Amino acid sequence: MPYVFLEDMATADIAFEAKGKNLEELFIAAAQATTNVMVRDLRQIKAKERREILIEDDEIDMLLFNFLQEIIFYKDAEQLIFSRYDVKIRKEGPHFKLKAEFYGERLDMMKHDLIVDVKAVTLHQFEVKKTDAGWEAIVILDI
Repeated sequence: MPYVFLEDMATADIAFEAKGKNLEELFIAAAQATTNVMVRDLRQIKAKERREILIEDDEIDMLLFNFLQEIIFYKDAEQLIFSRYDVKIRKEGPHFKLKAEFYGERLDMMKHDLIVDVKAVTLHQFEVKKTDAGWEAIVILDI
């Protein structure tokens, strides 16, 4: 599994560690973990709707932060939850540029086994780092 929940890290929040062999895998794992905090079984979410996002930042950690905030934005603004994420990241000079497609459907309380409502990604202990195995991130979500 590309992510694990860190139960002892935050008391009123939910923390997880995501991993990937490359940045794209890391971002997808973090996106799936964020959605999995809200919905127990990601397989319940069908790819009926698609959203495309473009983000750029000078720092890879803020790129991930803003990417995850987009997932929460769509949940709040359009009642959309996603189960599949296609992510491409490239570096252009000092900037990281991300293009992603999110696939999912409208929240349905009768269909989706909802757990908690994620309000935001926090910067508390937020970390993205390169490792010998690829990339790792620590993320705490405000619920």
